[in-house]
Amino acid sequence: MNNIIMKLTITQVIALLITAVLIVKCSPKPENTEQEVLVNERPNIIFIMSDDHAYQAISAYGHGLNETPNIDRLANEGAIFTRACVTNSICAPSRAVMLTGKHSFINGKVDNIQPFNWDQDNFPKLLQANGYQTAMIGKIHLDGLPQGFDYSMVLPGQGQYYNPDFLVNGERKRFEGYCTEIITAEAMDWLKNKREKDKPFCLLYHQKAPHRNWQPAPKYLTLYDDKTFDPPANFFDDYEGRGTAAHTQEMQIDGHAQWGHDFKMVIDPHGDSTGFHHALERMNDKQREDWHAAYGPKNEAMKVAKLEGKELAKWKYNRYIKDYLRTIKSVDDGVGKVLDYLEENGLAENTIVVYTSDQGFYLGEHGWFDKRFMYEESFRTPLLVRYPKEIKAGTKINNLIQNLDFAPTFLDYVGIATPKEMQGESFRRLVSGETTDFRDAVYYTYYEYPSVHMVKRHYGVANERYKLMHFYYDVDEWELYDLKNDPAEMNSVYGDPEYAEVQKMMHEKLTALRDYYGDSDENDQKYLTAYLDHMEKRRNRQN
Repeated sequence: MNNIIMKLTITQVIALLITAVLIVKCSPKPENTEQEVLVNERPNIIFIMSDDHAYQAISAYGHGLNETPNIDRLANEGAIFTRACVTNSICAPSRAVMLTGKHSFINGKVDNIQPFNWDQDNFPKLLQANGYQTAMIGKIHLDGLPQGFDYSMVLPGQGQYYNPDFLVNGERKRFEGYCTEIITAEAMDWLKNKREKDKPFCLLYHQKAPHRNWQPAPKYLTLYDDKTFDPPANFFDDYEGRGTAAHTQEMQIDGHAQWGHDFKMVIDPHGDSTGFHHALERMNDKQREDWHAAYGPKNEAMKVAKLEGKELAKWKYNRYIKDYLRTIKSVDDGVGKVLDYLEENGLAENTIVVYTSDQGFYLGEHGWFDKRFMYEESFRTPLLVRYPKEIKAGTKINNLIQNLDFAPTFLDYVGIATPKEMQGESFRRLVSGETTDFRDAVYYTYYEYPSVHMVKRHYGVANERYKLMHFYYDVDEWELYDLKNDPAEMNSVYGDPEYAEVQKMMHEKLTALRDYYGDSDENDQKYLTAYLDHMEKRRNRQN
């Protein structure tokens, strides 16, 4: 090659160079300009959170209940966490922990009642201050204008499934359509059209679904109509072997769920109005027509059958679980659209994608819906993470991860020091395979009682095998579970002589964690007093 160049005249060399430049300049640009080399190699973050999505209802977890092919892609191409859990199993407090990296009793949002202080640090604020473009689209369920975001479009409170209102940078606007699909469309629009392509980004893409009352999208109103689901083995639980809290809760599908709000009947089987017609008034004519066409015949068939006893309970379970899973189908569709966009635009390799929920949920286990308890189904939450640069496809993590860890982990990935007040730990090195060493136990609190569903106040500690809980306020009871021998938590072994050493060890661990995180009985009393004062003021206003 050198000999050939030596034989060329200067004129010929210049001509070749000019030709090469012209070829490059005239060559068509890639259709997606983001296929070009990125100027900034810091990873992008897409943090997807749904509301009340049980790990049992993600097919990657192997429970066989439904199919979630798009969410499963994250497990297949990244990591699935089998013991991810929350610090406080209720919506707003869980989200406050996720943002701040601090336990509820430190960030102040202990229940759905207490205000949230947006002035404190959160991880989007820190990303924003370090050159990231940030956006929050969907549900956050924290009062006040979100801080830390260049763009926010959030549901006020719980939001509506049909024709929802959103607060767009604080301004209230109504959107026509189905909430899950709107959130996805707006997230896609931000990715495509609203962000600055020369900046790394962090998008919090948070769905309302599958939160109660599980209203499916028009196209999925009849999904699963041809299927009958068998309830969990302990659906008809009598709660023997557990304490007062399990007996006095108000979250049974057959007993506490409502004919209208939950089972979608305008007129109940006894001929009484349920008030559900008010929910249908929010729909437009076509939406309401589709709804009646789907639910009318099903409701009438149920009434004609005159079901009783266990058969009626099984019908209620099926109405509940089908609607719940129908709403998840729309969530999974949205995940697929976002993942496809990343692939098509050359962003998949450098983008951390997380799918999780604000807590777990009961899908008929113990006969229940809802969450709140430290029992496994509500304590555990789904967690799937894809980041091809560092996480091997098919990774499985069995360590105890908490929503407390999201903020430190994101900051670790982008090279920002974790503030001292954040209490979580980065799981970056764990999920990359660099270490297997992580925490050996987690701490949990729940405060919202007396209130809806009547789950008693409690706190507790869990390690790989055992779980210790203390229920308090109007009771003083302890429960201890051996998750290896009793994974469904049917029988507390607290006080069993065979577990005396385990009980002692778990009490010591609980005391140590309460001290480590800064919790105490004084905290419990402070937040109890604030809660009772709030409820008293609410009652006075109603009177």
